[in-house]
Amino acid sequence: MNEANRWVVIPAAGVGKRMGSAIPKQYLELLGRPVIDHTIERLLHHPAMDGVYVALSDDDTWWSQSEFVRHPDIVRVPGGAKRCHSVFNALQTLQERARPNDWVLVHDAVRPCVRRSDIDHLITQVEVQATGGLLGIPVCDTMKRTDGRATISTTIERNNLWHAFTPQMFRFGALYQAMQQAVQQDQPVTDEASAMELMGVSIVMVEGQSDNIKITQQEDLALAAFYLSQQI
Repeated sequence: MNEANRWVVIPAAGVGKRMGSAIPKQYLELLGRPVIDHTIERLLHHPAMDGVYVALSDDDTWWSQSEFVRHPDIVRVPGGAKRCHSVFNALQTLQERARPNDWVLVHDAVRPCVRRSDIDHLITQVEVQATGGLLGIPVCDTMKRTDGRATISTTIERNNLWHAFTPQMFRFGALYQAMQQAVQQDQPVTDEASAMELMGVSIVMVEGQSDNIKITQQEDLALAAFYLSQQI
């Protein structure tokens, strides 16, 4: 059997309403470059990857300023109304090149600090089993559930709870089937692991570094800049 290829999908069609910025958060400046350029660089330059598919909104007027806009290993695909639509659009385009046994790593456009060592660790841990997995870190804070009025209703046992990060890595054929089902049945999945869970797939959590943050608030930019400046 031929060795499986590894493909990257980056959904980047969101507008980032929580950031309160005039431009989508993936294009905000981070150490002199757009956030998305830092993110793409981490995956594109990883020697294990065979190509990167970036899902962008049809109304995107900022991508043309990316340093990767004409890179031969990057394919632009149409984004969708939700993350799941963007990912599925990318998978549909990827069908032309990917085999069912290939791997797909889906990574948030606004996680620019993911370490190569974490990507290596994810690949090593996931490829020893046939389903898939994702990066994350165990929950260390006390977890509370509230009602609609922000009143605490219960404390949740934090043992075995994880913060789910990206990349999330699955076989192309299985992920395509799971995302197709999620889109067609309008299932409320917020990440690829959720779609795979609905298919009854066993997924492994792979512990990564806590600096793999997702930029959602203005203050996250300063924190991401600090983490990037500290990474070797």
